Amino acid sequence: MDSGPRRLRRERAAESETTQQSPFPQPPSSQAPSSQSPFPGPSQPPQSARTGQFLPPEQPGQPGPFGQSGSFGQSGSFGQSGSFGQPPYSSQSEQSAQPGQPGQPGQSGQAAESEQSPQPQQSRVGWSPYDEGRRSRAPLYFAIGGVLLLGLLGGGLALMWNADGPSTAEAGAPTRTSAPLPSAPPGKYGFAAERKTDPDPITVKEIFGSTKKINVSGRSYEMTVTSKDKKCTDGALGDKLQKALKSGKCTQLLRASFRDKSGKVIGTIGVANLKTSGTASKVAKVGDASNYVKPLAGKDSVTKMLGSGSGGAKISTHGHYAIMVWFQNKDGSKPDKKESKRILEAIKDLSDATVFKALDNRSMTGSALS
Repeated sequence: MDSGPRRLRRERAAESETTQQSPFPQPPSSQAPSSQSPFPGPSQPPQSARTGQFLPPEQPGQPGPFGQSGSFGQSGSFGQSGSFGQPPYSSQSEQSAQPGQPGQPGQSGQAAESEQSPQPQQSRVGWSPYDEGRRSRAPLYFAIGGVLLLGLLGGGLALMWNADGPSTAEAGAPTRTSAPLPSAPPGKYGFAAERKTDPDPITVKEIFGSTKKINVSGRSYEMTVTSKDKKCTDGALGDKLQKALKSGKCTQLLRASFRDKSGKVIGTIGVANLKTSGTASKVAKVGDASNYVKPLAGKDSVTKMLGSGSGGAKISTHGHYAIMVWFQNKDGSKPDKKESKRILEAIKDLSDATVFKALDNRSMTGSALS
């Protein structure tokens, strides 16, 4: 039971509020100040409108300070239940502040639940990357994907540009169609130093060529006849030379005869295939006026005179090969100083253009000149 003065104050406050009440029932949320926060805070007991004292909480089943119990349970003046009890534009927070009906959980219980599990707030101005929620981050993901796509396109264009540059330069460069040449063994003659590193047999076509006409520095020569002897001794004169060829394991002796354009100088060049550079040097040492290559007479009217009269003979080496020459005047006369010079010039021209050209290739590659 309340004391007399307190009860009297409560009745006066109820009478004062009743006289100012609108004929239409208003929701309790409309009595809340406009500055009320949308977020429910801790509930406090109501204050007295005049004294500012806190009143005890109402009990279910008793009339409130407005003289009505559960104002939202009554019909409004327009015949609709609570037509003005819930404004159409009231926010959720305002509805959560309404007191509940007796015996039922009020809106304050829902406010408490919403306080325990807050809903994500979104900006009302527009999209913001700081808004939470599944939908708010989709534009950000699209923007990141667009940046990555542009980066990939730019990288692809750069690679295409770099790939197109060298291809133009490489188009004009010669393309290697054969395997790289093996490195030659050390020494002056490389592969041709011995038969072990130069095993391929020599041929007439390789050593002397297939062209009969030869021009060197304006001087013209002609090859008239060639020979491939079955035995090396068949193409050599002199016992010492033949003995040296045998001891040097000679396997081949090729010969060819030449004449100059005037028909005054004629001669024979022979190439012997020996085992090593050492055995070829021994063959060269025995060469003299009695030991030399056997002149190869041709069928023509000029080189058929080879081997008659006097001439000059010489033996030199190129690795495991011995190069033997015999040159003379056509008439077989002993050459004088001028004629000797002309004979030496013909030997050098023909040897460089045929024999040494082929043997130099063997020294570098170890194979026959194609």
